[in-house]
Amino acid sequence: MTQQQQTAGGDVRLVGISKTYGSFIAVQPLDLTVPQGSFFALLGASGCGKTTTLRMIAGLEEATTGTVLLGEKDITDLPPYKRPVNTVFQSYALFPHLDIAENVAFGLRRRGIKSVKKQVDDMLELVQLGDFARRKPHQLSGGQQQRVAVARALINHPQVLLLDEPLGALDLKLRRQMQLELKRIQTEVGITFVHVTHDQEEAMTMADTVAVMNGGRVEQLGAPADLYENPRTTFVANFLGTSNLIEGEIVSSGTDLVVAAGGGKLTLPRERCSAPTTSGGRLLLGIRPEKISLAHADDADDIAAGRNRVTGRITDSSFIGVSTQYVVESPAGTALQVYEQNVDRRAGLLPGAEVVLHWNPAHTFGLDAAQDIDAGATSVEDAE
Repeated sequence: MTQQQQTAGGDVRLVGISKTYGSFIAVQPLDLTVPQGSFFALLGASGCGKTTTLRMIAGLEEATTGTVLLGEKDITDLPPYKRPVNTVFQSYALFPHLDIAENVAFGLRRRGIKSVKKQVDDMLELVQLGDFARRKPHQLSGGQQQRVAVARALINHPQVLLLDEPLGALDLKLRRQMQLELKRIQTEVGITFVHVTHDQEEAMTMADTVAVMNGGRVEQLGAPADLYENPRTTFVANFLGTSNLIEGEIVSSGTDLVVAAGGGKLTLPRERCSAPTTSGGRLLLGIRPEKISLAHADDADDIAAGRNRVTGRITDSSFIGVSTQYVVESPAGTALQVYEQNVDRRAGLLPGAEVVLHWNPAHTFGLDAAQDIDAGATSVEDAE
């Protein structure tokens, strides 16, 4: 792909885009910018509006209101075949009677381009299938078929590649390999990828920027690490990984907030709180399970000063290889979760053991207590 092809186009911009079906609002009016050359993920549970948003970019769905811009060009009213975008679906839709090379060449042949061999060879090399050109789709694995579908889309030099749950049909191990593969391909070709997924790990592994969608709107937008470390709503805190959310009341408001919760006092940095920070106000204090350390109650005096502490009793523990996951009952919450890496297996941390949970106050975030504490906690399986 030439530098000129890479730099043509510009950002994808959605301005006031919405979609309604009768009285049902699939996508609420939405302003969104996808930077040129980025790997951008629309993440959310089934029915949140992410696929409808993607289809409006592709022209496969007509927007009820708003504008779709590619660079400075308004493409809202262009039919799909006139938009410089290509879409890769979960079902690869390869032609079973054509070999891999002819599947990849299909778009070029349809446009009347006769000399396709070099372009096809280059694309097959890009997706690391150079030795498979003469095989038929049924002779390839699911991951290989998916790469053929990506090559077939990329050979048309779209300015934007849209990926609609492209790895959903693959098993877990293959899906993880393909996540890295797609990221490598995007980095090499340098064009904009917009990827729809319900899989949090997939979005965070691949994307530069993630838009977390919920109920037809973007709940929060940002780099994966920022969304994980600094969720601004309970939905994002619970949907991206697991969060312990503890209800409390602000008793002191300075550089650090002091919060009365579960019969004790906990602190957090004021700048990590998205809730009002006036004394007397209520908030949800959040801490990720892997940030917490466990100590036997008898060893509480050995915990360093200045750390947040919560006492409790282990009610459950699960060994999952890389870590052990504990559930702890305490005055601060009935099912606090703690993930401890399995570096040294520690004796005595069994159901019934009295423990102290402790962590660095800087790892704590604060959310508005007016929100539903369980928003986003429903599993993807439940949502579909």
